[in-house]
Amino acid sequence: MMLMELIAHPHWFWLTLGGLLLAAEMLGTSGYLLWCGMAALLVGLAEWLWPFSWAGQGLLFAALTLLSALGWYGWMRHQAGQQQPNTLNQRGKELIGRQLTLEAPLKSGIGHVQIGDSSWRVQAADDLPAGTRVTVTAVEGITLLIQPRLPPV
Repeated sequence: MMLMELIAHPHWFWLTLGGLLLAAEMLGTSGYLLWCGMAALLVGLAEWLWPFSWAGQGLLFAALTLLSALGWYGWMRHQAGQQQPNTLNQRGKELIGRQLTLEAPLKSGIGHVQIGDSSWRVQAADDLPAGTRVTVTAVEGITLLIQPRLPPV
């Protein structure tokens, strides 16, 4: 298609631009070109149905790009707020809520427990004897903070 044809038929310009932007998006721009490509396609369709000036087309393209990008940003923020915190590669945080039995007494509120094939440093507010059933309540660095489990009522 010649440049003159693109100018004579602006909808082809916008549809081509939209297709090129969407193709470039598939090469890995992480969403940056998706909304520009979609806006260009919509401008191309609108121009094909209701022809209007180049200035109007440019304004519509800019407005659609901004609105779609802002809408996507808002949707992503909403989705991020609803997701559970990710504990991938944070093994200590995965242990919060886990119930354990102390194999050795805590001295000065500090000791170690065996979880799987790992030994973890634990800390409690008080000394606890061996055999005490405890729950992991938090993690500070590489130390698991524990509290004794209350017997069922």
